[in-house]
Amino acid sequence: MNSLKCRDMKKYTLHRLIRSAVAGIACSVLFAAEGYAHETADELSETVASNGVSLDTVWMLLAAMLVFFMQPGFAMVEAGFTRIKNTGNILMKNFIDFTMGSLLFFFVGFGFMFGSDGAGFLGMPNFGDLSFFDNGLPTEGFLIFQTVFCATAATIVSGAMAERTKFHMYLVYTILISVIIYPISGHWTWGGGWLMAEGGWLETHVGATFHDFAGSTIVHSVGGWIALVGAAILGPRIGKYAGDGRSKAIPGHNLTFAALGVFILWFGWFGFNPGSQLAAAGEDNRVAISHVFLTTNLAACAGGLLSLLTAWAKYGKPSLSLTLNGVLAGLVGITAGCDAVSPWGAIVIGAVCGVVMVYSVEIIDKVFKIDDPVGASSVHGTCGVVGTLMTGLLAVDGGLFYGGGASLLLAQTVGAAVVGLWAAGMGYVTFKVLDVTFGLRVSRRVEEEGLDIYEHGEAAYN
Repeated sequence: MNSLKCRDMKKYTLHRLIRSAVAGIACSVLFAAEGYAHETADELSETVASNGVSLDTVWMLLAAMLVFFMQPGFAMVEAGFTRIKNTGNILMKNFIDFTMGSLLFFFVGFGFMFGSDGAGFLGMPNFGDLSFFDNGLPTEGFLIFQTVFCATAATIVSGAMAERTKFHMYLVYTILISVIIYPISGHWTWGGGWLMAEGGWLETHVGATFHDFAGSTIVHSVGGWIALVGAAILGPRIGKYAGDGRSKAIPGHNLTFAALGVFILWFGWFGFNPGSQLAAAGEDNRVAISHVFLTTNLAACAGGLLSLLTAWAKYGKPSLSLTLNGVLAGLVGITAGCDAVSPWGAIVIGAVCGVVMVYSVEIIDKVFKIDDPVGASSVHGTCGVVGTLMTGLLAVDGGLFYGGGASLLLAQTVGAAVVGLWAAGMGYVTFKVLDVTFGLRVSRRVEEEGLDIYEHGEAAYN
């Protein structure tokens, strides 16, 4: 009996010890958890913000990769639309656009575009120092993103001046567009200058700021206007026009290359337009980039389809080359307002640009007698302007057709005109001076036999 009581007492004591230990551990855990909760509450918002910036940075750099991938797209389109004897020259120009342009934009162009000046005309050169700039994202990443846009503006000109331009003269042009032409008009707009600044000259006098989300005017029409002027000063390729002035087709050597190039450019445009949001974190940003993806694709499809139908009705055949340029026309046109128009508005913009491009190619070729082998001035220049103006009509917030009045349309007109005049004027001065002093064009023999061997000492095909 006593032994049973002893065992019961031991069990009871053991149970009490276990309960006490468990209670102590529980209290310790609760106190630790409470302290941890108090500690992380102060840091939670900072952690979330940091993760948001990281996500935005990754998105921006991914978009920059996609835009960089547009360089081989341009190279393939231009090579495919021109003759086999000049393919190496085309490829070399696309490489030099990016290599020289990146170095020059890093050294001074970035400062001219985004440096503060207080007057809205020109930023200060940075000479490779990036410490002057801070927009909340890593400056190095933002520089890369802007660099690939600068390279796009530069490479547009290559196709329009193809098959007859001295290579070393093209190097001079690349320097000027990367250092002066693109950065200065870019400062007026994306750099916070007078065309886009809230309370700036344009908003004060017109009632709205210029809207170009991803560069229909700032990138594409700049390249298109310079391309048009350069092709005009160079003159047509040998054999392009008959004695009576009639235009003669000079077919490119590889439409397969051209088609591949357009698919690459189409793919790259999903970085070009949605990437211009510069952010992906948060509901507003993820909705915005998804909307821009949709409007970009719809405009491309509408541009390709309407250019096909227009060419079919006009020439009796569904032209592949014009359809390819029609896709690009739709992409260029929607780039200004891809964030601001509805999906149906994007279809309208793409369709209009697809039709306009076909007639622009014919007018530039047959009326103005300007030989543009790839149609760059029509695709990027004409459609860049058309898309910019149509944003003033179809923007859901402020567009004329949505009851917003004429202020936005007027701002779009002023912006497109001023940037166009700047690009065309600087292009004319640049190419005219080079032509008079050194000569832009290769000799007749070099043009007839091909630039690859004479300019570079090697051929693309052997």
